[in-house]
Amino acid sequence: MSEDKAAESVEPAPAVPVSAPAPAEMNSIPNGKGHETGEETTEAAKTPPGDTTEQSEDPEANLAESQEFLSNMEDKKTTRFTDFEGKTSFGMSVFNLGNAIMGSGILGLSYAMANTGVVLFLVLLTVVAVLSSYSIHLLLKSSGIVGIRAYEQLGQRAFGTPGKMAAGIAITLQNIGAMSSYLYIVKYEFPLVIQAFLGVDKPSGEWYLNGNYLVIMVSISVILPLALMKQLGYLGYTSGFSLTCMVFFLISVIYKKFHTHCPFSDFTFNSTASVTSVTNDTGYNPACIPKMVNLNSQTAYTIPILAFAFVCHPEVLPIYTELKNPTKQRMQHVSNISIVVMYTMYFLAALFGYLTFYGEVESELLHTYSRLDPYDTLILCVRLAVLTAVTLTVPIVLFPVRRAIQQLFFPNKTFYWPRHIAIAVTLLTLINMLVIFAPNILGIFGIIGATSAPCLIFIFPAVFYIRIVPEEEEPMRSTPKILAACFAGIGFLFMIMSLSFILIDWTSGSSKASSGH
Repeated sequence: MSEDKAAESVEPAPAVPVSAPAPAEMNSIPNGKGHETGEETTEAAKTPPGDTTEQSEDPEANLAESQEFLSNMEDKKTTRFTDFEGKTSFGMSVFNLGNAIMGSGILGLSYAMANTGVVLFLVLLTVVAVLSSYSIHLLLKSSGIVGIRAYEQLGQRAFGTPGKMAAGIAITLQNIGAMSSYLYIVKYEFPLVIQAFLGVDKPSGEWYLNGNYLVIMVSISVILPLALMKQLGYLGYTSGFSLTCMVFFLISVIYKKFHTHCPFSDFTFNSTASVTSVTNDTGYNPACIPKMVNLNSQTAYTIPILAFAFVCHPEVLPIYTELKNPTKQRMQHVSNISIVVMYTMYFLAALFGYLTFYGEVESELLHTYSRLDPYDTLILCVRLAVLTAVTLTVPIVLFPVRRAIQQLFFPNKTFYWPRHIAIAVTLLTLINMLVIFAPNILGIFGIIGATSAPCLIFIFPAVFYIRIVPEEEEPMRSTPKILAACFAGIGFLFMIMSLSFILIDWTSGSSKASSGH
């Protein structure tokens, strides 16, 4: 702190403040260290209130750029509220990012495949996965140039306050949509699990079978304590367990494919055992032949669902900050491994779920299995696994939203437990209200996936990259910036097309989104 005070006292002389704190700053930015509360409080008191627009710093840049953005203390205030220590291992970082990617989106992919066909779905899934990896590369490249590890601050560096606001709002909407979709699964699946455990055929309004009550109970008892963790890296163990639950889900989907005949008949409480045992009398039933390419009114939901399934970009920079021995290449490896693993799981789950039910698959796969036999032991265990996985994912997704709120409303404040807790409690309260009163899960997938997801995956990383990378290093007509501009154009195209198709689908009255969950 003595170095910082010395820097402030001689700020008119440019040579002294750059050379004196440089070694400390090179450690504090990559690893997030040196964020003591008392130090920040002193600096905050001395910093002029109007001098907060530029909060970036590059620990790896040359001396001239350090002098151009000479506000070391302000940048430390920007990142200091998180108190990252940079101690998360490579494996734990993969777990956290993989868990951020994985979520309720996997339950809608069989429905997406049914409305696109196997081949077209594979092409779209591959394209979105590759583009997601490329956009992470753009984020990491921009972050390395200006030494910023916050999505919102990249927006600030690129476009000032409007860029910061746009990034913060997109992250908030996207992650609130994600958390809502996770809690939707708790709301609709948890009562079925309890009902099957208790053997209740026809519920008569018991409170413990009310999904709204169960969502609130799970939020308070499980999600809130994990959401109050100070650092994201602490959730690596729960992320690993969550991914294990989803692997069990995938194995069960594959297993059920080979033990479910087509066509299947719906389970009814009055049916006998012989009726629930599905037979395949016609070997070549047209309804049991997979379609390689399929286009219909519901195809419009495919791209938003796929884009929503691969959104992890708000979590990338916080995970990068906490990564042990952080380098751009090391974080890119974390991202690539996470995306490849999730890509494989997504495709296998979508394929075998589709090949089990074909055109009868619903927008939420687990509900389709309940039509076979709601008391099936394996499916009951799968429901528990998915409930556990999505519940443990909510705290991971909540961290970037809280970070965005901190950046937007408390950018110069040190870490403060009451504020940390209040933001988490407020967010969970709003999300619970949304889950209780919003109509269905497909509407969330469609609208959020068609707006915020393309912004976070395509548009923002590209335009931030174009603005942040100096023209001396990459001219506007250079290949990397032309590719980035095309990348942003793809994002705008995806957004406009998806929203247009969804609105047309709704106005035509054929949308399944208007039905139940």
